[in-house]
Amino acid sequence: MEWVKRNQVTVGSIVVLLVGAYVFYAINDNIATSMFKGAWFFAVPLVLGALTGVVGERSGVVNIGIEGQMLVAAFAAFFSAAASGSLVVGILVGMVAGIVMGAFLALTTVKGLMDQIIAGVVINIVATGLTSFFYRPGKVLASNMPQWDIPLLSQIPLIGDVFFQTGPIALFALLSVPVVHVALFRTRWGLRTRSIGEYPSAADTAGIDVIRMRLVNVTIGGIFAGAAGAFLSMEATAGFERGMTAGRGFLALAILIFGGWRPLRVFAAALFFGFTNALASQLQGVINIPQQFITLLPYLLTLVVLAVAAGRVRAPGAVGQPFVKGEGS
Repeated sequence: MEWVKRNQVTVGSIVVLLVGAYVFYAINDNIATSMFKGAWFFAVPLVLGALTGVVGERSGVVNIGIEGQMLVAAFAAFFSAAASGSLVVGILVGMVAGIVMGAFLALTTVKGLMDQIIAGVVINIVATGLTSFFYRPGKVLASNMPQWDIPLLSQIPLIGDVFFQTGPIALFALLSVPVVHVALFRTRWGLRTRSIGEYPSAADTAGIDVIRMRLVNVTIGGIFAGAAGAFLSMEATAGFERGMTAGRGFLALAILIFGGWRPLRVFAAALFFGFTNALASQLQGVINIPQQFITLLPYLLTLVVLAVAAGRVRAPGAVGQPFVKGEGS
């Protein structure tokens, strides 16, 4: 009850959205299910990309290289799965690729004290160049990603169809949100992570190894970006194309800010943007305006929401600030 009181606006918004969703479902269950499935389908890589940002930025490290991490992971996941004939290998390699790119960001910014924005830009540029140079057309997966029906949960009207009749990576994204939330706000690791992102000098005085923890967190956070890339090339589609992330990494950053660096709010924000994308798809052919303007709707809405949310949320106090042991920060 205390948590509900502290989050009245969030809880109220969720209740209103659920009521609206089921009213829509009662009016036309086919269209409602299709739209909400499309919304979740679009939101999955955004949720995973934003979780990468949550773990990194709560630790004090800005990560604008999420786009590049996702792109490299999508490339590595698809071509390793095509070469090995194993979807499991593809997913694992994609996650490892995300970790490797996260490790690069961590080493250059935390150890090397490189400007965090520049390091992220480098990741994006290198990712685009490498995946374009080594791309080879004509590769196919040995099999399609399976779709799982979760017993009992998949039978829930609307929610079951949308969230519990899905592929393994989408299910991983759904489970990751509460796990990261609990870890961040209910465990010793979470308390230490938030402390090094807010007051690293005080955390250092308390005996926390700020540098080591930032290195580990930013590196491990790459798992989510890796899963997002694998989703794009193996579950959302069964192929890889140059630049297939199409700005989703940057959209994940916008969702991170809109969600206030909190996993549950990030999840809600990603669903909101996913729904706008699904709505834009439904409007194609219905409204007599150029398709490009309809496709632009989710991104235009992103700018509007960021402009509104910018003054209402507060980033972690030390995010973007390098830490040198023995110096105040």
